[in-house]
Amino acid sequence: MDALVVKAYLVGLQQRIVARLEAFDGNAFRTDAWERPAGGGGITRVLEEGDFLERGGVNFSHVMGSAMPASATAHRPELAGRRFEAMGVSLVLHPRNPYCPTVHMNVRFFIALADDKPPVWWFGGGMDLTPYYGFEDDVRHFHSICKSAVLPFGGAAEHRRLKDWCDRYFHLKHRNEPRGVGGLFFDDLGADGNTDFEQAFGLTRSVGDAFLDAYLPIAERRRETPYGERERDFQAYRRGRYVEFNLVFDRGTLFGLQSGGRTESILMSMPPVVKWRYDWTPEAGSEEARLYEVFLQPRDWA
Repeated sequence: MDALVVKAYLVGLQQRIVARLEAFDGNAFRTDAWERPAGGGGITRVLEEGDFLERGGVNFSHVMGSAMPASATAHRPELAGRRFEAMGVSLVLHPRNPYCPTVHMNVRFFIALADDKPPVWWFGGGMDLTPYYGFEDDVRHFHSICKSAVLPFGGAAEHRRLKDWCDRYFHLKHRNEPRGVGGLFFDDLGADGNTDFEQAFGLTRSVGDAFLDAYLPIAERRRETPYGERERDFQAYRRGRYVEFNLVFDRGTLFGLQSGGRTESILMSMPPVVKWRYDWTPEAGSEEARLYEVFLQPRDWA
């Protein structure tokens, strides 16, 4: 296990993704380096009101603490009270055009430390797509790149496991509704002590490295699609689901807030324009209804 190697990869990943997104959008990301009083810090990269992105953030963080937050030990209570070190890259992109989907990607590494016990380490991460108007070509492309990233690290069975995990995780339980069309999700990779570090780090790198190939071709295909107020209104309504998930269920958001992270950086994932309506349903036969009927139903896309 070499945390410095992981950190070097994550810093480089943030730089590579930001450079490609700046070229794609035509505007520069703001750089905001920060320090955490309890230990560590990070680099937040944010672009607002760009040519393509209404808001996009690509964060790197590396924080330490004297006790694991509750969100990190909920599934592993035996680690409660241990010192910790956590690092990762997390991004959320909210395009202005409603025909371009929102996307999220995260890769992270944790170490739990105790004086009288060996370190416990694990990786987590994944990526998922949240369209407002569904296109099968886009969803199939995204899932095919996700599948290709996983196949060298366990084959089709491992891809199926991470795809199904994503479908379960990005689900709004209080609405019994998926957040989007899924992708990949994994956590606790290596915590059982039975997974080789290089294998776990290799899968994590493969997922991080696949992100641009998974998303940018979709964004390129849809960025010039004409839209009007109806589409923007529906986009704002569906963005409300994104906010609900992030504030109620998302482990990364909860970990950041519970560990005393930088609030501005944690909440940069929120969409800039959002609406809620009371008991609203889409018009039968509309493209908005098709999102629910066709795309917000877990299925095999790749």
